[in-house]
Amino acid sequence: MGRYIDAVCRLCRRQGEKLFLKGTKCQTEKCPIAKRAYPPGQHGQGRRQKLSNYGLQLKEKQKVKRIYGVFEKQFRKYFKIASKTKGVTGKVLLQLLERRLDNVVFRMGLGISRSQARQIVRHNMVAVNSRRVNIPSYLVAKDDVVEIKTKDKAKIKIKDNLELSKDRTVPSWLEFAPGEMKGKVLRLPEKNDIQQPISEQLIVELYSK
Repeated sequence: MGRYIDAVCRLCRRQGEKLFLKGTKCQTEKCPIAKRAYPPGQHGQGRRQKLSNYGLQLKEKQKVKRIYGVFEKQFRKYFKIASKTKGVTGKVLLQLLERRLDNVVFRMGLGISRSQARQIVRHNMVAVNSRRVNIPSYLVAKDDVVEIKTKDKAKIKIKDNLELSKDRTVPSWLEFAPGEMKGKVLRLPEKNDIQQPISEQLIVELYSK
């Protein structure tokens, strides 16, 4: 499985907005996009051209892929599932992405970024309904219980993450007990539960061509 290994702050600068990919650094003056609010590269400070409708649609798709850390093949698979599921395609697509196990670990504050949460899952430190799951793309369901199951030494780092992310609000579709490092899925996520502005209709229009 491929993974992005370049500087993630370049993705925010390319997008032109904070995607909060670097955890707590994104909240400080050290955030690169706060100091260099222009695209990376030799011509980053050049004159910006107005994007076409296609350009806007593509940019929004890239934004969502970067936020959740998925590549094109997997993202297209999610869209295919969403288009065949009863309901509004765009909203179902975002719901699938929010239900990813690595995103749930991040939302609970167990990881300071989604990439770190993904690593926690891959290192077999997370259990769903008392069964260890090391697949970041695993989709949680209503009433699932997600918890950290690892040695005490490894839990020290998780506790540090909880302290660093204590100001981040856990979304209402999740119930979380920091002391037990355990949470429960109360309901499926809605569009309003996503803290970043996303125009999912642009993505639907892009794939519908």
